[in-house]
Amino acid sequence: MTKELLMAVDLGTSFIKAGVYDLNGSCVAEAKEPVLDERPAPGIFIQRGKELYASVIRCVQSITAELGHRAGDVEAISFTGQMAGFMGVDENWQDVTGWSCSLDTRYAPYADRQLRELKEEFLEISGTNSPLFSAKYQWFRDAFPSEEKRIAKYLMISSYIIGKLGDRGIEEAVIDGSLITWTGLADVKNRKWSQEICDRLEVDQSRLPRITESTEVVAHLSAEAARLTGLREGIALVSGAGDKITGCVGAANLRKGGLLYEAASFGGISFLVDDYRPDYEKRHFDLLNGCRKGDLYAHYYMPGSGLTMDWFLQNFVGRNRSLGEMYREMDEKLATVPAGSEGLMAVGMLSGTVMPFDPALKGVWLGHTLAHRPEHFYRALGESFGYALAGAIERMEACYPEWRPDHMRIIGGGARSERMTQLLADVLGKPIETVDREDNALLGACILAAKGIGIIGDMADFAEEHVRVRRIYVPDRCNHEKYQTLKEQYQRCLQTVAPYFAEQM
Repeated sequence: MTKELLMAVDLGTSFIKAGVYDLNGSCVAEAKEPVLDERPAPGIFIQRGKELYASVIRCVQSITAELGHRAGDVEAISFTGQMAGFMGVDENWQDVTGWSCSLDTRYAPYADRQLRELKEEFLEISGTNSPLFSAKYQWFRDAFPSEEKRIAKYLMISSYIIGKLGDRGIEEAVIDGSLITWTGLADVKNRKWSQEICDRLEVDQSRLPRITESTEVVAHLSAEAARLTGLREGIALVSGAGDKITGCVGAANLRKGGLLYEAASFGGISFLVDDYRPDYEKRHFDLLNGCRKGDLYAHYYMPGSGLTMDWFLQNFVGRNRSLGEMYREMDEKLATVPAGSEGLMAVGMLSGTVMPFDPALKGVWLGHTLAHRPEHFYRALGESFGYALAGAIERMEACYPEWRPDHMRIIGGGARSERMTQLLADVLGKPIETVDREDNALLGACILAAKGIGIIGDMADFAEEHVRVRRIYVPDRCNHEKYQTLKEQYQRCLQTVAPYFAEQM
């Protein structure tokens, strides 16, 4: 048995997580640290670089303490986490702007304006319906001109952490190719910054990081970071990838035509294809680069989908109980509610939509009566997400008919719910597979680290060896037929309520 260990650091919105894995795919140590944020007013959500870095250090310290002498066997660290956001740093890697993700909505007017001016260019060149980095760039430049002058590089959160841990200067800042879509500034298919879009938006490319491959060793752990973390100086820092992509790696979604749904706080579908065919008709998916050259994912993103379910349970199911307890209670009660929630329909997009881009959209329940109970509302929320997923998959299949998937795999916290997973299978009319592990993003990042330092061969083979199907949920034909009609009603409902919310902006 080899003694090499790999570490993954997951830079989430609420928590920093880290895990250490051996070459048998087993997690030998893990830790989790909360991340502080500032919410001084509605629409403002900021996380300070100093706090983020401190959480990473504490998280890694916890792991090295657990590993003891085996901490010396860690050969590389890879990174995953948030894929949409913005951060400006000075020439010494000091945070200027704070990390501003999609929850900080002050950029929205700039995104609206940029989409009016460059809608087709964003879709065709950058592969996105939802430019975020580019909009935040202009927003910060206009709102904070003196601070903006101090910025040497604009980064993603993983780029910042690599810079703080590594032995490179600011001129060597990097960004993984899987993260460039939602910058709105990239030529995604060619994995480079788009001269056309950057010129149109007056973005200085010298202030953007170098685009890397997911398995590239981009730096080495500095002496100071080694002292703080308890790891060896000089171990490889591998670029890694965004959480949607490492989730695909760690769930073995690495064969063309593979369809994966991450049922998480910020859910999404990733469909592995071999070229890019923009969805001009509905704009229901973006293009993400995978972790290997030539890998492309048609991706539908659902901002705040899992957070919406959490919000409902915390406010309408019960207080002074854990979320896990409330989810288990609702899962049991779902069995008492038939498909269609007895006439109750929901729009569950409490955070708006990004594919197509509509930040004004909010939540709706339609058709509730005195007979409806909390479990009806809960099921209606789940069904609304199913209808949204179905619409996105239909557009993917229309654009890629030769890759029409006959099943879907599900990961994330939502995969624990048997009845909600069955509900999704019924709505989609596709069998849904769950897998035998929940650490897919961390495992995926460690696979990238192992590939990056040359200690494994084919990543797909390695992932398939260590990820197995746990259960298959087969669609109920009668429920699926009923949902076909309800899905159309849901789309009409969206078209009806969207103008009302737009007027409230």
